[in-house]
Amino acid sequence: MEFDKIAVIGERELALGFKLIGIKDVFMENEKDARSRLTSLIASKEYNLVIVSETIRAGMDQWALSQAETSLKPIVIFIPVPGSTASQESVEGLAKRVLGVDISMLKGA
Repeated sequence: MEFDKIAVIGERELALGFKLIGIKDVFMENEKDARSRLTSLIASKEYNLVIVSETIRAGMDQWALSQAETSLKPIVIFIPVPGSTASQESVEGLAKRVLGVDISMLKGA
């Protein structure tokens, strides 16, 4: 899959980092507005990938979180804010959630 339309939603630190590497659609918003923005980006199907701050995930209701985690277009990935101590999703968990593939069985291969 080619990720030609990418959006980032998050705190200033996260947003600036992605802006520096060339992502144009970066949204720095408070948590409430960020959750609303995420919902509208998922509904628009305009983006292929949406990268979202983990702190926004923590405040989402179950319905919105389910929408984000099961969306195929865009694929939504939650990442921790640089310097935060938030628990990170393992690579195995991310692959299983996004791709539907259990890669933990490949470790011994």
